[in-house]
Amino acid sequence: SFASDTKKKKKMMALRSLSFLGRRGMSVAAAAAIEIPQTQITTLTNGMRVVTESSPLQTATIGVHVDAGSRFESNKTNGIAHFLEHMAFKGSKNYTKAQLESLAEQSGFRLEAYTSRESTVFTARCFSGDVNKVTSVLGDIITNAKYDAASVEEERGVILREAKEIASIPEEVVLDYLHATAFQGSSLGYTILGSDENIKSVTRDDLVNYVNTFYTGPRMVLVGTGGVDHDELVKAAEQYFGGLSAEDKAPATPATNFHGSEVQERDDSDGLAKFAIAMEGVSWSDPDFFNMLVASSIVGQWDRNFGAGKNMASPLSQIVSEEGSAHSFMSFQTSYSDTGLWGCYAISDVDKVEDFAHALTQEWLRIAFNVTPSEITRTKNRLKSAILFSADNTHAVNDEIGRQMLALGRRVPKSEILASFDAVTDASVRKAMMKFVYDKDPAVAAIGATEQLPDYNRLRSSLYWLRT
Repeated sequence: SFASDTKKKKKMMALRSLSFLGRRGMSVAAAAAIEIPQTQITTLTNGMRVVTESSPLQTATIGVHVDAGSRFESNKTNGIAHFLEHMAFKGSKNYTKAQLESLAEQSGFRLEAYTSRESTVFTARCFSGDVNKVTSVLGDIITNAKYDAASVEEERGVILREAKEIASIPEEVVLDYLHATAFQGSSLGYTILGSDENIKSVTRDDLVNYVNTFYTGPRMVLVGTGGVDHDELVKAAEQYFGGLSAEDKAPATPATNFHGSEVQERDDSDGLAKFAIAMEGVSWSDPDFFNMLVASSIVGQWDRNFGAGKNMASPLSQIVSEEGSAHSFMSFQTSYSDTGLWGCYAISDVDKVEDFAHALTQEWLRIAFNVTPSEITRTKNRLKSAILFSADNTHAVNDEIGRQMLALGRRVPKSEILASFDAVTDASVRKAMMKFVYDKDPAVAAIGATEQLPDYNRLRSSLYWLRT
């Protein structure tokens, strides 16, 4: 079967899900007692890296992670990475679309692809005995895709319909607007799908040129998790990906600057305001990554359909539950290679927007000044348990390895991650919040009934306290 998750939902949902999982943590020493698969890394002569974490399972996940996403596009080519992802399963040198579908159904494969702002990922979940076969399939659809005119036109219509669907999802629209205003003037502010105009103008030559530029050995990582043998995967990589260019042809990505700014699309007939307020956050490698992740998790998330209500651990959830100032809210930390966004997305009634915005900024300041050791301990335990609970999910681990290899150039051991959480203290979180949040310019994006969303200057002034 085939699936395509084309938006940045995976990274967002991965962070979001941390607050749903377990309340009991585990120390680094206890984690070390767990049998954690050994990471093996081999670099081919063309620069492609092959990474495996083997475990005694009957299934495996094979992923090809490419350092190519909407961030590496121009205004003219924005959307081409996503278009290319859609073309992956439309036919190649050795497989027609029908043959790919038949092979997947008969063998029990699950082929997936998604595009984010900084990467494109193709994965296959299969039985461990079919690793070589699915690697050959991935190699063929990536390196030998046909991009015939009929398939390009067919997929163009699919993508345009997808763009309309995305435009009807408030959260997606607001977060795209947030990127556009926060990173205005840079490619990180582009949407992943691109404009309708760009989608309608993409040609086969555009796709081929993009592949030749970005799909090269140094920009690609082949990851195997689960029932996979490292040496066999390396041999398969040499056979099916050995022909990739060893030259990194991609142009340098310009530096990105964060802009405190605001964008609104007001529609009073909506009845609800959907908005996001965010600061410049941390990159994947920032020393304060874990401090800010803990702070974000303390803010938490809430939905009025939750049964816990005012009994939830998050102080903001308790306030919102009692006052009814929002239908839902979700704190987020989105990281990129050199920057990030740290903030909150919320939905409120038109007459409650101001109340929630005030409660949110005051909670941020409370954490910056008065977060307690018990809050830190509870949140760290929840985050650590979520990481350990996902250790047996080969698909999630595969995605994590690929992201780390592209963003950091290495696999970060679980023990190191747990130790980083253990190093977080109430003092370190307060210091990080003072650095990234207190008295800083926010980026704001809002749609719907935004009349009572506080004026930008008023919102900005609520991010510091005057004390005597």
